[in-house]
Amino acid sequence: MDKLEKYREYVEQLITGYANSDQDRKDRKDVEVQLIMDTVRDHYQWMNVGWEGFKRVYNCFIHLDIKDGKIWIQQNWTEDDLAADLVKMGVPKEDIVLGLHAPYKRPYTDYGVA
Repeated sequence: MDKLEKYREYVEQLITGYANSDQDRKDRKDVEVQLIMDTVRDHYQWMNVGWEGFKRVYNCFIHLDIKDGKIWIQQNWTEDDLAADLVKMGVPKEDIVLGLHAPYKRPYTDYGVA
C-alpha cells in the first residue's frame, strides 16, 4: 500500500471513529451525521446537519485534507488532539500540517509547515 492510500485509510478511520463516538448525536433524532469522504480530491469532513426544534444545526466538527503528500488539519471542534492520534497511527509529524493555524505560526509547532 502506498503512502497516499495509507493516509486515506488513516483519515477515514479517524473521522469515522470520532463521529461514531459522539454521544450527543444519539439523543438528537432530527440531526444527521454526515461523513464526507472525497477520495478523488482528498477532502474529508464530519458534519452534523438538521434541526433541533426551531434551531438549524449545521456544524463541521472535523475537516482534513490530503495535499502534496501531507495531511492537513483544517478544522477540529473536538476536544481531541487529531495530530497526536495521526502520529499514533504511524504518520510522521512532518507529514501533518496544522492548517487551522496561520502560516507564520506553523514553524513553531512540532508538525509540518506545508
